[in-house]
Amino acid sequence: MSETESSRQDPIRWKKKKQPARRTVSQICPPPRRPLTVADIRPGMENERLGVVRDSMFQNPLIVKAELGKPRERSYSLPGVNFNYGLYIRGLDGGVPEAIGHWNVFRQQPTCPQELTRNYIAMNCGAVKAGLVTAHENVLYRKLNDIRISNKDDRRLRKEPPSIPRNMTFGIQARPSTPFFDLLQHRYQQLWVQEQKATQKALKLEKKQKVALGKLYETRSCQLRKYKPPVKLDSLWSMPHYQKVGPHLHTFPTEADRQRALKAHREERAVRQGTLRMGNYTHP
Repeated sequence: MSETESSRQDPIRWKKKKQPARRTVSQICPPPRRPLTVADIRPGMENERLGVVRDSMFQNPLIVKAELGKPRERSYSLPGVNFNYGLYIRGLDGGVPEAIGHWNVFRQQPTCPQELTRNYIAMNCGAVKAGLVTAHENVLYRKLNDIRISNKDDRRLRKEPPSIPRNMTFGIQARPSTPFFDLLQHRYQQLWVQEQKATQKALKLEKKQKVALGKLYETRSCQLRKYKPPVKLDSLWSMPHYQKVGPHLHTFPTEADRQRALKAHREERAVRQGTLRMGNYTHP
């Protein structure tokens, strides 16, 4: 018996090999590395404690101190030295041999002809002409006389796509590049200063070109606000035999200055306090 005949008779040989079941992470990882314990502490170490010492105290990173000349312990349980981090996933696609052995070619699916839409208007008119009015009769008539709309008529019902220019590009326009030279040369500051100067110049020209309005007449309320009521001048009381006696001191340089000061004093008498109206002002 030849080798080809024996291989044909052995169907188990050509069966696809079953892939082994994936192992979990707990099965792949070896037992974790043991953290620092009480037995590992030697005299003179930084983590040497007095009193009651528990293993849980060396598993807290806030309590464990860094040993001199050694890396800081984080008290985490890590796997052994031979452990490879990551999960090994066995390939299910055959790998490189299967990719070299054959080539996956995309086969185009056969396209079925598009079904034409029914012409319900023509079928309803035919059913009415035949004397069929009920819904059941219409269904039976449509099964026997299935009228379809032709491609030419169907194009009229469908909306044509909008005309788009050839040079049109879809999407969002790219942001323009940042003008670094303008930023380094403070170009925007210079433009802003020029704009401010132009606006100030325009405002000055506008003020010059403004037409001067005529004389503004004051209203009665403005006149009453500025009006000062006349003060009645009462002569000071003095003894009769002292009326013709002249002053002994002359504090004003001239008589005109004296009269001007007396006039100002008389005008302010209404708003001053005191019997002789020579005290403080009454209003704040």
